[in-house]
Amino acid sequence: MADFDKPSSTEEEYFAREDIEKKRKLALQQAEELAAKRREELMQLHYMKCPKCGMDLQTLSKGSVEIDTCFNCHGVWLDAGELESIIKQGPEGGGKVMGAVLNLFKRK
Repeated sequence: MADFDKPSSTEEEYFAREDIEKKRKLALQQAEELAAKRREELMQLHYMKCPKCGMDLQTLSKGSVEIDTCFNCHGVWLDAGELESIIKQGPEGGGKVMGAVLNLFKRK
């Protein structure tokens, strides 16, 4: 048999490195997909749940702002930028929104 039919050791090393790199990329891709799936599961588990008591949050529209409220513990939760939006509305608009929010939780 001729020597040229047999792969050289450098050729074998090259293909071994290529195979390892493919497997590494596949493992990274699978890890990313698993992490994304876990994030989605956690979001579904905790989405619109009160951070204080765990009950469902209800969305109330007051002016241009949607406020997440918990009727169990009377918590009021604002999303990013909503507080700034209330402040920008000034005393007349912001006061009305905050007054309406406070009226929701007055005890009778």
